[in-house]
Amino acid sequence: MAFSLKSCVFPVNPLAPRLPPPLPPRQAHPHIVPFLSPAVRRISQRNRPSPSPPNLSLAPPAEGPGTLKSRLTAGEQLYGIFIMSFSPTLAEIAGFCGYDYAVVDLEHGSGDVFAALPVLRALEATGVPAVIRLPELDATWAKRALDLGPQGIMFPMIDSPKDARRAVSYCRYPPRGVRGAAHPVVRASRYGIDDDYLSRCEEELLVMCQIETEDAVKKVEEIAAVEGVDCLQMGPLDLSANMGYLWDPGNKKVKEVLYRVEKTVLASKSGGGDGSSSSGGAYLAGFARGEDTGEKLKERGYHMVAGAVDVALFRDAALRDIRKFRESGRTSPSEEDEDDDDKRDEKYWSE
Repeated sequence: MAFSLKSCVFPVNPLAPRLPPPLPPRQAHPHIVPFLSPAVRRISQRNRPSPSPPNLSLAPPAEGPGTLKSRLTAGEQLYGIFIMSFSPTLAEIAGFCGYDYAVVDLEHGSGDVFAALPVLRALEATGVPAVIRLPELDATWAKRALDLGPQGIMFPMIDSPKDARRAVSYCRYPPRGVRGAAHPVVRASRYGIDDDYLSRCEEELLVMCQIETEDAVKKVEEIAAVEGVDCLQMGPLDLSANMGYLWDPGNKKVKEVLYRVEKTVLASKSGGGDGSSSSGGAYLAGFARGEDTGEKLKERGYHMVAGAVDVALFRDAALRDIRKFRESGRTSPSEEDEDDDDKRDEKYWSE
């Protein structure tokens, strides 16, 4: 009888390594594909599914309280701070504290557009919208600031309706304005990822013009009526200097002019009855200073009140801290005071 291997049964070794399953037909192992000829490579990859294109669209940001412009339209009175130090840390602290907006000051602050970028990022992380104040009425400054993506832009020294119209034109793309176009790659459009940027950027931007001279005061009603001007920011220090009262900004004559301008601007905005942007006119913004506190400005109808400056807050806190230390040993505390101090110390160290 002839011997055949097919008739033999061999035991399976459980320790023997298992071979991988055979590859599907016409598909080479990915590790050897680079070494195949182009013709064989095309046959090998014919049955492979095409990779999905990368999805560059991002989910829209979580809805917050709304833009500055929409909140003003809704009748809110907003309280803000000026950032002059260009410190992202101080800006972040201000944002976490809960200010409604922050003005990054390129006019009197120590930084430029490059230094403003990390400040804007710090504010955005806390959900606080930024306004950039420009150093002058200039198309290039406006273009570079707007490309960073602030919710508002502030133009200093607007003395006439003509100046106001120039400011508005710097904030709009042609044919409505002269803003340079780089929207596919700038931060304002999320570096081109925000497909809706062009359709809403001009409508959402808050355009602010500063009233700081006697010439501006004489034409404030006309400036407020310029289409595209959303808010007039009073500049009391520059106005007092322009009137000849640099060393006396609280002069009675300066106050009378400020009150007169306030009434004019508020009347321009209340003309439509509902306070909406469609009613025309401009919102009123101002600085709290000295006896003219933020609470008083709020009572007089200001829509936006800048109540603090970051460097001034730090200065005042530092002076108080130094004064407290230096004055602490000038008087001998009574026994009752010493007991109170002991109790406070005991509570501090027990917490």
